[in-house]
Amino acid sequence: MQKDFEKWNQLKQKIDSTNKQIIYKDRDVWWCSIGINIGHEENGKNDFFTRPILILRKFNKQIFLGVPLTTKCKENKFYFRINFKDKEQSAMLSQIRVFESKRLRKRMGELPNNQFIAIKNAISEIVIFGK
Repeated sequence: MQKDFEKWNQLKQKIDSTNKQIIYKDRDVWWCSIGINIGHEENGKNDFFTRPILILRKFNKQIFLGVPLTTKCKENKFYFRINFKDKEQSAMLSQIRVFESKRLRKRMGELPNNQFIAIKNAISEIVIFGK
């Protein structure tokens, strides 16, 4: 697949120059313009380079910790299965990162609390304990 870095760079400049205030919270799932990235880092898709993102921790109005979601359900500790809107998906735990709220495009809904707690526990297992 040929990566269109130029197109992403143009969109990224537009996103950066916006002054929109997005209201979001922990457990929200949003379409998020994550862009075209390097190597095996997860990329967005379509004209807005979006991917569903679960908001793990809102730090302030501008910055949050998020994890990309995928419909690919792999069997390993870095893919945590969830059911969101009656669809099997996985949170890609190895792709957790900090995002700027300007990247958020459209709210998809909220992950049920029991699944959110389970994801946080799975993250602590791989990040804090290094298992």
